[in-house]
Amino acid sequence: MKQIGRYRLDGVQGFGAFAMVWRGFDPELEIPVAVKILAENWAHHADVRERFLSEARLLRKIDSPRVIRVYDIGTHEERPYFVMDFIDGGTVADRVKTPVPTEQALKLAVDSARAVQVLHDAGVLHRDIKPTNLLVGEGERVLVADLGSAKRLAEASGVTVTTGTPAYMAPEQARGEAVDARSDVYALGAVTYELLSGKQPFNVSDPGSLLKRTPDTRPPRLDGAGSRALDRVLASALATRPADRPVSAAAFADALEQVAAGTKAKDVKRLRRQISPAVLTTLAMVIFGASAAATWFLLR
Repeated sequence: MKQIGRYRLDGVQGFGAFAMVWRGFDPELEIPVAVKILAENWAHHADVRERFLSEARLLRKIDSPRVIRVYDIGTHEERPYFVMDFIDGGTVADRVKTPVPTEQALKLAVDSARAVQVLHDAGVLHRDIKPTNLLVGEGERVLVADLGSAKRLAEASGVTVTTGTPAYMAPEQARGEAVDARSDVYALGAVTYELLSGKQPFNVSDPGSLLKRTPDTRPPRLDGAGSRALDRVLASALATRPADRPVSAAAFADALEQVAAGTKAKDVKRLRRQISPAVLTTLAMVIFGASAAATWFLLR
């Protein structure tokens, strides 16, 4: 059994290029925690170390149930670490491994967008939104995690270093151009498309394809109920030009909710059409008969 500070480590929860996340337990608070520790081979790289600590500070400042929270920070064998909420519901990436019903997919997508909006309201651009960085908590509530590539919105208006994951990266981000909230909206569009279809919207086996994308580029159309309205929303979120996308993560969430509401209304109308007037009359007679029998029983 490993130990970092007062925290007992019970197993690896996940890992990336620069750090590893352990499942742990805090004996003082008697709660499960997640402990993120910088990889040993990066511990003496000042720039990587500072970025790691910057992530902890950003998470600590954003006090919201939509964003993973940091409780403690320290150093173990010259390697910095920080302690966070432990979320045991997996990630959005776990949900796309099997077909997700449209209603559930839209709920997760809307919740993801609302969580990202919290970051933007705090003046933070994530720059690496993807299914593995969206944790699913109690009640299927989505929380944003991993701010290792995050940048303050006020500092993102100039030329930036290219960072992110190609399958979810906005074209302007791939080109190292100025980025803003709409770059994260693009990533949310890619995540939503994957939730609904089980596949990524574009083939990025060639990263250079991002640089060649034209304003006319559209993701393949979806199949199923409400797909036309969803196609329009997703084509907007995944537009090549930032100006053609929803202006914010909240606006994208609103558009998805409108589609979800429209789909439900169509389902109700379709159900009504499927039930013949004769069946409705029979149901009404059965309900009336049961009510009359109950009244007679009570009054006799």
